Amino acid sequence: MKLSRVTFAALILSLLGNLVSAQSTTQSPVKPNIVFILIDDLGWKDFSYMGSTFYETPNIDKLASEGMTFSRAYEAAPRCVQSRTSIVTGRNHNRPELEGANGLALDQKTIGNAFQENGYRTYYVGKWHLGLTKEYWPQNRGFDINKAGCSLGALASHFWPYTRDDREVQTARREQHNVTPYGLEQGHKGEYIADRLTDEAITMLKNHKQANSDKPFFLYLSHYQVHEPLEAKADDIKYFEHKLSLMPKDTGPDYENDYTGKVKLKQNLPVYAAMIRSVDQSVMRIRNTLTELGYDKNTIIVLTSDNGGLSTFDLLGNRKVATSNKPLRTGKGWLYEGGMRVPLTVYWPNVIPAGSTTDRAVVGTDFFPTFLDMAGLPLMPKQHLDGESFLPVLKGNNVPRSKPLFWYFDDAKLGTGNTAMAAMLDGDMKLVRYLYEDKDELYNIRTDIGEHHNLAKEQPEKVAQMKAALLEWQKQLKIRQLSAKQISTIKTLLKELRGIKPKDSGETD
Repeated sequence: MKLSRVTFAALILSLLGNLVSAQSTTQSPVKPNIVFILIDDLGWKDFSYMGSTFYETPNIDKLASEGMTFSRAYEAAPRCVQSRTSIVTGRNHNRPELEGANGLALDQKTIGNAFQENGYRTYYVGKWHLGLTKEYWPQNRGFDINKAGCSLGALASHFWPYTRDDREVQTARREQHNVTPYGLEQGHKGEYIADRLTDEAITMLKNHKQANSDKPFFLYLSHYQVHEPLEAKADDIKYFEHKLSLMPKDTGPDYENDYTGKVKLKQNLPVYAAMIRSVDQSVMRIRNTLTELGYDKNTIIVLTSDNGGLSTFDLLGNRKVATSNKPLRTGKGWLYEGGMRVPLTVYWPNVIPAGSTTDRAVVGTDFFPTFLDMAGLPLMPKQHLDGESFLPVLKGNNVPRSKPLFWYFDDAKLGTGNTAMAAMLDGDMKLVRYLYEDKDELYNIRTDIGEHHNLAKEQPEKVAQMKAALLEWQKQLKIRQLSAKQISTIKTLLKELRGIKPKDSGETD
C-alpha cells in the first residue's frame, strides 16, 4: 500500500511538472532571431528576381523565392542619412526632435534599444552614418557589439584599409571622410569590405552560439555596398566584362533628360554588377552560417535598400552613375518612384509561404513596429510614431494602410540633379510637389509606374485635396522650414539644375 502511494505521488508530481512546463512554454514561446540586411544605394531593379538581366543574384533570388517579396516597398527618404534615421527610430526624418548636436538626438530610442531591453542580444555591422562621435554610434545606441558603424557615409576605397593616400581626412558637421571604419583597423591587403563585414557578422553569430545560446539575437548588417566608389574584385569585374561582351548590343541612348537631371537608361557597368555579386555572396554565407549553427529554422531574414539606385546627375554634369531604375522614373535624391521605391524580401520559415508576393505599400518607418510585432514584443507607439506594423500582411492578410504615405525632402543637389520636393501616396494616387517652383503633378502609379502621364490638369480637385492633406501633415510634424537665405540658395541652384550655365567669377553684369 505504501509503495502504491509513493508511485501515485510520483505520478501526480510528474503530471504537475508537465503541466507547469506546458504553461511555461505557452506563456514564453521561443522568440525568433532577426537578421536585417540593408544595402546602400541599391536600385529597385538591381536583383535578378526584380528583372535585371545583367546583374546576377542567385542567392538573393533563392531567399526571395522562399519568402515574401514586396513590389511597392519604399524608404522614408531618397537619401541615406534620412532613410536610416527613419528605420532605426520609426519616425519620419523631418521630425525636429530627431536632430541632435552631432547626429541622431541622444535621447531618441532606437530599434536596438527596444530589442536590448527585451532580452535580445543585439549586433551591428557596417554603415551607420548617424553621428560624428562615438556617443552617437551603435555601441551606445542599443547594440551590444558594433563593428564598422561610425560617422562614415561612404568609404574612400572598398579595399582595406578603406582609405586613399591621395586624399586627406575630412570632418564635416556630422560625418568624417577617408578614415578606416570603427573596429576594422586591423586587416590585410586585398581585403574587400563586403567580405570583411560578412566575416564580422559570422563571428558574432558563432560567438553568440557559444556564449548566449539561451537568448535570441537581432543582427543588423548594413553593407557599404553598393555605394560609390565603384570598386570590386578583379575576377568579378572580368566575369561581367565578358558577359557584357556576349550580350546583344543596345544601340539606344545611354541617358535621357528628365527635368533637372540626366537619367541612366542601361544596366551595363561590369564593376557595379561585381559589387552586387559581393552582396549576393554575403547573403549566401550568412544563410550557410545560420544553418550550420542550427538557427535557420527560427531566424527571420529581411533584405532591402536604404534608397533608390544612383542613376541621375545634373544636366551640366558628366558624373558616372551606377545603374538604371527603369521602368521607374529617376533615382536617388528624387521623390519619383526611382528615388524611394526599393526591393524588399522577408523570409520567415514556417510562417510565410514560399513564393508569396504583395503590392501593399510599406515604408522604412514600418520596420521598427513590424520587427517588434514579429518577435512578440510590446509595441512602442510613442517612439515609432510614423511606423505601421505590416505583420498582418506577412501572415496573408493584405489589409490596406491606415494612413497615406508622405515624403518631404527639402534639398537640391547637383550630384544627383534633383530639386526640393514633397510627395504623397494615397492608394494608387501619388502627388508630387516641387517646393519652390509652384509645380504639382499627379500620377496613378498602378497604371503608370513610370510616372509619365501627369493627371493634374485632368483632376484638379484631387490635386487640391491631396495638397491640403500634405500641408496638414507637414504642420502636424512641425517640419522646420528653411531660412530665406537657404531658400534663395536653392532657387539659385535651380537655374544650374535646369541647365543654365553659371557665370564665371570674373564676369560682370
